[in-house]
Amino acid sequence: MTDVHEGKGSCLCGAVKMLFKSISSEVGACHCGMCQKWTGGPLLVVDCGTDVLFEGRENISVYKSSEWAERAFCNKCGSHLYYRLLEPNQYIMPVGLFDTDIPLVFDHQIFIDSKPSYYHFGNKTKEMTGEEVFAQYAPPES
Repeated sequence: MTDVHEGKGSCLCGAVKMLFKSISSEVGACHCGMCQKWTGGPLLVVDCGTDVLFEGRENISVYKSSEWAERAFCNKCGSHLYYRLLEPNQYIMPVGLFDTDIPLVFDHQIFIDSKPSYYHFGNKTKEMTGEEVFAQYAPPES
């Protein structure tokens, strides 16, 4: 079972601060093409559920990256703030944002079939292809 923690975090410049009621201890890596373009490599994240409070919302810019999700960044320093699934309003957040020391475990990778061949993680993790991710998480087409 996933350990859940509370915590706080911020962007690089501190213009956006976050309070998390639920931080999963399970770190995941996304290797999809969008995350690679957004971060310059894999996106390392944790699930923070639906209860995230933001201070400095005026400094948050949002980009709707698909029909079901959006990505946000600080418009002052450019820090990536979250990937949010619109339904069920679920925040997936980069692990580097946390100011709180939380025991984390790197345990899963998604879009493993999109991972470039020039890097490999040494951890043994659960791996899902893009097709498997869409089958499990994408909303059904109307």
